[in-house]
Amino acid sequence: MLLRTPDAAQHLQVSQSYLKSLRDTHGGFLVGGEHYFLGASSNAGIRWDVDRIQKELHKRGRMQRAAEHLIKELV
Repeated sequence: MLLRTPDAAQHLQVSQSYLKSLRDTHGGFLVGGEHYFLGASSNAGIRWDVDRIQKELHKRGRMQRAAEHLIKELV
């Protein structure tokens, strides 16, 4: 499902600025043309594939928790 930035942020329960910071062009892991789509002009809104983004956030959350668990075991 493709949503505009305000709607995507609300759907994903994150702020609009955080969502934008996750773009690969801003050091994040969301890939243009896969997770988000730019419009034809520089002032056109970004459309976000919230289903793909949700899966990516879930995957990274699981990796973070697994890493924290492993660190606790090693200490």
